[in-house]
Amino acid sequence: MNSRLLLRLFLLLHGAVGWFMKKEQFEYRTYADFLADHFRGKVQKIGIDAGFSCPNRDGSISKEGCAFCNNESFVPKYCSPRVSISEQLQQGIYFFRSKYPAMSYLAYFQAYTGTYAPIEILRKKYEEALSVPGVVGLVIATRPDCLSEDVLDFLSELSQKTFVHVEIGIETVHDRTLRLIGRGHDYQCAADAVERLASRGIKVGGHMILGLPSEDESDILEQARRIAHLPLDTLKLHQLQIIRNTPMAKLFHSSPELFIPMTPLKYASLVLDYIALLPATIALDRFLNQSPPNLLETPGWGIKNYHFNYLLNKEWQRRRLRETHS
Repeated sequence: MNSRLLLRLFLLLHGAVGWFMKKEQFEYRTYADFLADHFRGKVQKIGIDAGFSCPNRDGSISKEGCAFCNNESFVPKYCSPRVSISEQLQQGIYFFRSKYPAMSYLAYFQAYTGTYAPIEILRKKYEEALSVPGVVGLVIATRPDCLSEDVLDFLSELSQKTFVHVEIGIETVHDRTLRLIGRGHDYQCAADAVERLASRGIKVGGHMILGLPSEDESDILEQARRIAHLPLDTLKLHQLQIIRNTPMAKLFHSSPELFIPMTPLKYASLVLDYIALLPATIALDRFLNQSPPNLLETPGWGIKNYHFNYLLNKEWQRRRLRETHS
């Protein structure tokens, strides 16, 4: 029986009881808590592909892309630049509306680099998204080196009229790793981008990958220590996944010693250590990402976010019990 099947069996045996046991639960500021500060009622992000490119793909920095990147691994199937922004949003709204009729929506410019275009094009794309009934704001994923002063001024202007949340791909704080994965910028560039956004009153999130090549557990926890000093509103974490047909997949096969083995249980323990180093004011958007199995070069974990949250809570309870008896 393989490890993935064993984990599923463990979750089936213990999860059903564990979810309903009235034990003390691991608590943290969630993304829903963050949204509740700005909206009444339920709000859902809808990912769209607005046809943006990236300086790591169009030749401005390189044409290979970041070593880990394949947008198919995280962008919903209905997202396509061949379909208008309005139509993509309407498809997403149709999917969610049957379950939550009173829900509001955020247009999530998720694919590639959401600020990588002239201001007039950004204005046109963002305004099209905001014109869709039910859309109450924007979430824009981008690179730290694609935030010129003009773009920042425009985002600041826009944030005075509607909800704007900019997600920065920081990925790691270690420059040697950023060079290895071909990001094309250093950590200081990312830290400056977060500071510049926050200084304009724009809500800002960070994205970090745990388990990048050349980084051990101490390097990963150093990420948390350093980003703890940034004015972040939200943070996304996820484990490294080796996606097929990427430079990362080639590196994994040529230099496997650069990668630390990671299981869901080990990752849950690492995430708890990571969170403990962060200020409680940062809302944690997610801890896990699961790409489609057909895109993975190595076996995925095959668990959902709520499964992982159960593992996280069980590890937290185990630690509390150990502290009580020590």
